[in-house]
Amino acid sequence: ARIWDTPVAERAAALTRAADLFEANHGEIFALLAREAGKCAPDAIAELREAVDFLRYYAAEALAAPASSPRGIITCISPWNFPLAIFTGQIAAALAMGNAVLAKPAEQSPLIAHLATRLLHEAGVPVTALQLLPGPGRVVGAVLTSDPAIAGTCFTGSTATAQTINRAMAEGCAPDAMLIAETGGLNAMIVDSTALPEQAVRDIVASAFQSAGQRCSALRMLYVQHDIADSLKEMLFGAMDALTLGDPWWLANDVGPVIDQSAREKIAAHIEAARRDGRLLKQLDAPETGWFVGPAAIAVNGIEDLAEEIFGPVLHIATFEAGEIDALVERINARGYGLTFGLQTRIDARVDAITARIHAGNMYVNRNQIGAVVGAQPFGGEGLSGTGPKAGGPRYLPRFADAEGPQIDLPPLTRIAGQAEVEAALAALPRVTELPLDTQTMPGPTGESNVLSTFARGRVLCLGPSVEAATQQAEIARGEGCAALIVVPGAKGPHAIDGFIERPDLQRIQGFDAVAIWSTSEDQRAIRKALAAREGAILPLLTEAGFAPRCVHERHVCIDTTAAGGNVSLLA
Repeated sequence: ARIWDTPVAERAAALTRAADLFEANHGEIFALLAREAGKCAPDAIAELREAVDFLRYYAAEALAAPASSPRGIITCISPWNFPLAIFTGQIAAALAMGNAVLAKPAEQSPLIAHLATRLLHEAGVPVTALQLLPGPGRVVGAVLTSDPAIAGTCFTGSTATAQTINRAMAEGCAPDAMLIAETGGLNAMIVDSTALPEQAVRDIVASAFQSAGQRCSALRMLYVQHDIADSLKEMLFGAMDALTLGDPWWLANDVGPVIDQSAREKIAAHIEAARRDGRLLKQLDAPETGWFVGPAAIAVNGIEDLAEEIFGPVLHIATFEAGEIDALVERINARGYGLTFGLQTRIDARVDAITARIHAGNMYVNRNQIGAVVGAQPFGGEGLSGTGPKAGGPRYLPRFADAEGPQIDLPPLTRIAGQAEVEAALAALPRVTELPLDTQTMPGPTGESNVLSTFARGRVLCLGPSVEAATQQAEIARGEGCAALIVVPGAKGPHAIDGFIERPDLQRIQGFDAVAIWSTSEDQRAIRKALAAREGAILPLLTEAGFAPRCVHERHVCIDTTAAGGNVSLLA
């Protein structure tokens, strides 16, 4: 593997040629997506479109980006549910910045990855810059995420696997090795009594059951206001009856199979448990031949009842009273996931209030909550749903560029700051800015509003290691709306502690969202290992000099502006 050491214009031209080749080979691509991944025709068409959009978007972004050096060798681990689009998007971003890529597709979908790799090579990407390594994740993936030669990993998959990768990288890779992880979620939608029922049902069915529910963005938890619950469920169950299940190769079928027997058994067991408990509201019959699961609706009390994400055509439904909507937002946020969220309402003030408070990377109003468009709806979550930055957005490519930081030798140990002392100081920090720091209007069709905003990540521990370095780190963090606590020997002030944090304590201390340190590589490695050992969301270690872009979350809001009774954009 060698970095793609050629002018950016040549790299961009090769990616653009690859996009043309993808389109020219659409027939073979559609066939493989149906046969290998169980994709129905509309999903196969949309997946090719997304892959092509990634190639062209990242080529254009690379041409417009400031000159930079590549990180080195990047491992790209892609999932089976988007075996062409996500596979291509990860690779295209890394290649656009001149990195070398080791591409590890999902075990269930190596053939479509092989075709995509062949077309990229045909377009002019050197074999040394892009190599395909299919195989079991526990074998191939384990090596590709722990080798010291790896400068970064781009991963899409489960939250548990992302944590495993994070810990492997902390042990074997450089402390500043990049990790971009996009993981799953317990994605919710709220439907209030003002929503248009026909529109809400259309969007619920698409969000929950399209692609057999096998999308990271799929709707898992539906909240319906009690006043309209009975009539909406009647309409929803009737719409489910109109779905046809069968061979994805035939255009008449709406829902294809799940990916394999193991997935089918897990989903079926979840539905059967609900049936035994009397909570199964509706399930469609499924073909007996093949790995099919009939779309199902299950009654629950709320999102707290969901122990994990069930990655298939299963919708959980709860009702709420009008006065409980604010509490719903808190309950959804409390689960710690933050990928997609849907809202059906015709009250503008409610749209503003809820989208300002929901911690989710992608929010959709009066439309379905799947199918993000590259360049218009950058995709990615926060918390347990991912690390950021958003794929197909303006902050994605810079993470694939080298970003070295200053290194300072640690001063002699003086005093150790205890866990209770640090947590008390974190709790006493000023409130983190909750308003958007920046908003950007993204392109989109007439009748649709797309706005990308950045929000402060939270509380940053600034570990220097010198007072001067920690002070500078705190200024960077506060400049992005974060609260900062300085913990270094000799620190003074209301938001500073004089002393060190013991490395093991970073596994236990609660109340912070990132760590900044510019010390030696050995010390950075110890800190990264301590952070990786934590449960919950993956916390970033900020080692680069200009880490301001990593102090924010990105959140995108997409609104169907025609749904409120008129398309105001037509009045302009």
